[in-house]
Amino acid sequence: MFRPKVPTMPRPTGLTTPPAVVEPTTVTPHAPASTAATPAPNRSVVQLTPGTVLALVGGGTAVVLVVGAVLVSMLLAVALTAASVAVCALTVRSVIARR
Repeated sequence: MFRPKVPTMPRPTGLTTPPAVVEPTTVTPHAPASTAATPAPNRSVVQLTPGTVLALVGGGTAVVLVVGAVLVSMLLAVALTAASVAVCALTVRSVIARR
């Protein structure tokens, strides 16, 4: 009763196809590639002008303000829900106590 029964793998039934025969291929050596290393392409340097710095700071500030507003609104929603549940609990308790 407490011993698990391990299922056995059933044998395949029906028509089975024999495995395909793999023909070996010959490998022909060729001349090695040239050993000269190709130089890496030059990367362009990012130029930070006062305008781009101002845009980055403004964008970061906007992101922080939006995320902060979303978090504060979520906290406010939780606080309002908790307050309404507390008011409902007090009302139900006072109705039950009067009976």
